[in-house]
Amino acid sequence: MLSRESSQPLTEQLAQRFVARIRDQLLVSGARLPSVRQCAQVHGVSASTVVAAYDWLVAQGWIDARPNRGFFVRDRARRIPPSTVARGVEPSPPPVDASSLIRGMFHQPSAEPQPGMGVFPPDWLDADFLSAALRKVVASPALREASLRYGEPQGDTGLRDILSSKLDSLGLHAAPGQLITTVGATHALDIISRTLLRPGDCVMVEEPGWAIEFARLQSLGVRILPVPRLETGPDLEVVERYAQRHAPKMMVSVSVLHNPTGYGFSLPCAHQLVNLAHRYNFYLVEDDTYGHMAPSHAVRLSVLDGLQKTIYVSGYAKILAPSWRVGYLAAPADLKDAFLDTKLLSTLTTPVLFEKALALCLEHGAIRRHTERLSQLLDAARSRSVKLALAYGCQFVAPPQGLFGWVDVGVDTDVLALRMHDAGYLLAPGSLFHADRRPGSLMRVNFASTQYDKFWRALARTRAQLL
Repeated sequence: MLSRESSQPLTEQLAQRFVARIRDQLLVSGARLPSVRQCAQVHGVSASTVVAAYDWLVAQGWIDARPNRGFFVRDRARRIPPSTVARGVEPSPPPVDASSLIRGMFHQPSAEPQPGMGVFPPDWLDADFLSAALRKVVASPALREASLRYGEPQGDTGLRDILSSKLDSLGLHAAPGQLITTVGATHALDIISRTLLRPGDCVMVEEPGWAIEFARLQSLGVRILPVPRLETGPDLEVVERYAQRHAPKMMVSVSVLHNPTGYGFSLPCAHQLVNLAHRYNFYLVEDDTYGHMAPSHAVRLSVLDGLQKTIYVSGYAKILAPSWRVGYLAAPADLKDAFLDTKLLSTLTTPVLFEKALALCLEHGAIRRHTERLSQLLDAARSRSVKLALAYGCQFVAPPQGLFGWVDVGVDTDVLALRMHDAGYLLAPGSLFHADRRPGSLMRVNFASTQYDKFWRALARTRAQLL
């Protein structure tokens, strides 16, 4: 059995055990590894520990992941990267990467609230108005007719009309014909990237930034140009230098409640960034996923630019429920058809049932009331979490606001994340939010999940072992 008393994390112990079996040919080329559930039961660990170990084995070339089939030992000729063989040293498995963080949503290490997650607690999202809206839509005579054919390619007309009015209240004038619904905000970002970018193109991304966005862009073969994120917005000197030297095609920015710092934009910085986009001919992709929790007067790039060199992205999964994958983008008129073609090639249409139910919720003010309630809960949770973090010797390097805190814990958070994972907590170490996976003592915490003394006590004990 694996040892919980060892200084070596369980994930690393399990991964190295499989490496030894493969080297000793106890597991031969093509052999299938146990399923995640079976492996977790045999070794007495959580499913997420197994997932992390298997992810590392895949990354290091020991096994292959085959969709819907499982994990298999890789052929010996393809097994170990030459650089690793030459050194004769096995690198330690990284604690969490973007894929591991996503997998953690489905294989959490314990029933404890997870500080590394990017969602609200389920009991905060258990709103009766969602099921009531779905029942009303399902009971509609028009639904049967609509369900027998593809939905509208751009998305439900009623929903786009309401979204257009909502954006207008923010000062962003986007006609319903400029809106395209998507399967969440991530899908919208993917449509934009696949339409505008080709392998080798350069893209500016704020750093620290969203871990999954780094991984998603890297998978498309583009070159990431990290731009330091300051309290007032991205470092404009760096933006202009990149624009002059590399001719980037676009920049991805979170102007409201930036993930992970919580920063917003100052008006002067936003104006200058829009001017740079026009001067150097690149698009600004504005991810406003967390804007529901911000004041309507918060500075938004798309409002200043009027959707000329800006593309606006948002969604409702964060404030409704993770399974309500309804997002949308607002595009310049001359790009709408190209984005629509990409959507058609990826998903054809989007689920009409959820779109019609969302339109009903927006029309009757249910989402506005729900968001106000969420904001009150989050404000209280943030206050408790901040007090606990400071009491246990942590420091905030950005003013606490929104859902996330950017915290300095004083030790390497990659190592800390491995140890805390064994204790049942999935962390989001700071290296995740840098394109080069730079280690450090920062991490992102979810205020809604860290308002309890039990987590901070566990973190303090684990941190003390590393000092």
